[in-house]
Amino acid sequence: MERRSAAFTVFIYAAAIILAVCLVLPIFWLFVMSISPAADLTTKPLRWWPEQIDLSRYRLLLTWAENTTGRDFLSALRNSLEVAGMAVVAALLVAVPAAWAVSRRPEIEWSLHALIMTYMLPPVALAVPLYMGLAKLGLLNSVFGLALIYLSILAPFTTWLLKSGFDAIPRDLEAAAAIDGARLDQTLRIIILPLAAPVLSTAALFALLLAWDEFFYALLFTADQRAKTVTVAIADIAGGKIADYGLIAAAGVLAALPPLLIGMVMQRAIVAGLTGGGVKG
Repeated sequence: MERRSAAFTVFIYAAAIILAVCLVLPIFWLFVMSISPAADLTTKPLRWWPEQIDLSRYRLLLTWAENTTGRDFLSALRNSLEVAGMAVVAALLVAVPAAWAVSRRPEIEWSLHALIMTYMLPPVALAVPLYMGLAKLGLLNSVFGLALIYLSILAPFTTWLLKSGFDAIPRDLEAAAAIDGARLDQTLRIIILPLAAPVLSTAALFALLLAWDEFFYALLFTADQRAKTVTVAIADIAGGKIADYGLIAAAGVLAALPPLLIGMVMQRAIVAGLTGGGVKG
């Protein structure tokens, strides 16, 4: 095994520390802003930790009383969970058979490439036809309509990710299962999907993040608390006559918690799939 020099080791650790600081510092400052009094946010030089912790903004946002900022924010948070959940589940249901078909039939791989090319179009180019389509279906300002829009965004991406995972699974396993009399659906459910658990978890996690962070279509196709998502709710808070930066930061912290917790669960699923999956002789 090649021995690395001390200078190279120091460089690796220094680069890792710099990267960690660049990633963690904005999140840390967002949290500090959310618990700092308004006066601390305008003082110079800035205080990296408040003299007095202020949790009033979290109490405001977590209040379910009628006609309050908290009610609007929590409703938007619930809408985001519903929309993202429906879109991710639907995207996986569409992407699994599509990715398997493309993986096992290379002659139709061009269709996947054509779908991926749609990402090169700016979202505004599709806004008018999507708006008219939702209006015809009566799905404007609806969580189901927004989930349908997100499905069209997530399905090509998840199909592309899953296809790479299915490519790594030997086709001999499917042939052996067919010889034993297994149907295609049994082969997929019992053999292919368990072996593809890591890439399934990864695709679901990235699809969730894409749906959770989407703003443009959520702003365009929603009008009130029946379908407004958390990204639009934060924009509404920031768009007030007097911007409360601490309140915006607190909303950002709360909005980041659901995908963070779900991501931790999905990461455990990825590790379990990597350590527990595999071909056993």
